[in-house]
Amino acid sequence: MRNAPHLDSIDPFAPTVRSITEPDPVHAALRAGGPIVQVDAPAGGRAWIVTDGSLAREVLADPRVAKDPAFAPPGWDRDTAGLEQTAAEQPSLTTLDGPEHADLRRAHAPLLNAKRIREQSDRVHAIARKLLTELAADRTVVDLMADFTTRYPLTVLLDLLGIPLDRVDRAADACRRMFSGGPGEQGRAIGALAELAASGIGDSGQGLAAELRDRVPAHTTRDQLQYHLFGLIFAGQLTTDAALGFLIAHALADGPHRSSVDEGRIGELVRETLRQHPPAPFTLWRFTTTEIELAGTRLPARAPVLVDIQGINTDPTRSPGPDLAFGAGPHFCIGAQLAQLELSAVAAVLRSDFPDARLAIPFTELQQTSIGGLQGSRLTTLPATLHG
Repeated sequence: MRNAPHLDSIDPFAPTVRSITEPDPVHAALRAGGPIVQVDAPAGGRAWIVTDGSLAREVLADPRVAKDPAFAPPGWDRDTAGLEQTAAEQPSLTTLDGPEHADLRRAHAPLLNAKRIREQSDRVHAIARKLLTELAADRTVVDLMADFTTRYPLTVLLDLLGIPLDRVDRAADACRRMFSGGPGEQGRAIGALAELAASGIGDSGQGLAAELRDRVPAHTTRDQLQYHLFGLIFAGQLTTDAALGFLIAHALADGPHRSSVDEGRIGELVRETLRQHPPAPFTLWRFTTTEIELAGTRLPARAPVLVDIQGINTDPTRSPGPDLAFGAGPHFCIGAQLAQLELSAVAAVLRSDFPDARLAIPFTELQQTSIGGLQGSRLTTLPATLHG
């Protein structure tokens, strides 16, 4: 077995700012290094990044590569690495593996499957229409990244979960504080979202939160249930927020659209947006539970592993077919159907209700930024005129 090449001149975790049209050179450089490469990890030591699509799908289905942070390298600082608590400390969809993960996923899956999400289509379209109409009435030029891309997915999520919508402002504030960088802000924001989640699981609850309460394994504590709901709210907002900006920018890039709503073209716009600008450029951390071999390369036990989703999705030599925007294997994103509906609804409402909408600045002047780590890029601003 050989060792993967160490790319010591590349920092895939550094903050970035670049034009929306400027390719990210990091992912191309990682891909050029081979199907699996080593880089310096933010929390110390080496990390292994998988850059080949076929190998990535093998890794994402390999039971020897676990999500549980208990397998992280000794000495890794949890905050520096951006890790959750271990599965023993805080069981969740993103920390459990094996049969326990399958049991918890079975509790979530019927609430977010394609049929259930299709049933919510009219409601999601109505939320998009209401929020965009309010913005259009308030001012001539609106920055859709300033509030809409945060508020819209939160409104959808809280509505579906059965959490009162008068708490959207509180949820939006918590999501913004999550990445403010202030001392203790992340912990306070997580606490605020977890408290918010609790309001949907009372005896009188009517939404998906109450359904989940009744479906989780019997040994689930109330605190654990709150964390499951926090995970749905936080992950659902964070990923959709970023994707929305890119979707709207591309939808309005060519100016007003007066043609009728074409579901096929909207579906293609959503797929291409997620392929080119996946909300998560890398998977969350995974760790080898024992020494393993991947593509002839030796990985020691407790090796931190990432899959380069963005690099694989944008590989010019990739074969046609499903991309990795929502992952693959047992941890395939549980909210994929909802995210795609939310994006499609905004594109459809813009085309049907705001046919004269256009960007207020040239498309090429839009800037995207990443705070680094495993976070994806987000447009800094998105000024638009909704009535032309």
